[in-house]
Amino acid sequence: MRKVTAVMVLTGLLSWGAMANEVTYREHIKPLWQSQCMACHGANAPYLGEFDENENKYVKLNLGPRMDSYADLLMFVAWPDTGALMRRLDDRQYTQDGKPGNMYVYLGETEQQRQQNLALFKAWVGDQAWTLKRKNDITKEELTAIKAGY
Repeated sequence: MRKVTAVMVLTGLLSWGAMANEVTYREHIKPLWQSQCMACHGANAPYLGEFDENENKYVKLNLGPRMDSYADLLMFVAWPDTGALMRRLDDRQYTQDGKPGNMYVYLGETEQQRQQNLALFKAWVGDQAWTLKRKNDITKEELTAIKAGY
């Protein structure tokens, strides 16, 4: 009985330690997003549908689609704009043409800052889920691998 209890306590402590290291939207991504992305993707930006209908207008205004909440940001990770966050932020490691995504440069002032912030986004999305695939190409396994903890 004591062995079972000790194993349960140890398992609980290990799980808690893993959760303490988990990258979450609230603790890690939101502050990063606020410092690096909010100017163009904040409350003044249009929602995805409106942006898609009037993209040229909003690009001229230096506005991208709105991503100022957890739910809004998830639309660019999982659905309906599957993989858009990854395609835009990728550092060229996964791109076929060897070019970084068009938003990668905004992840920081230096390459070191960009790499650190990209690593945070990758940890949040999940290493197994970091894909540049669109919704018609992504597998169920890849979709369910998305972590994106709140």
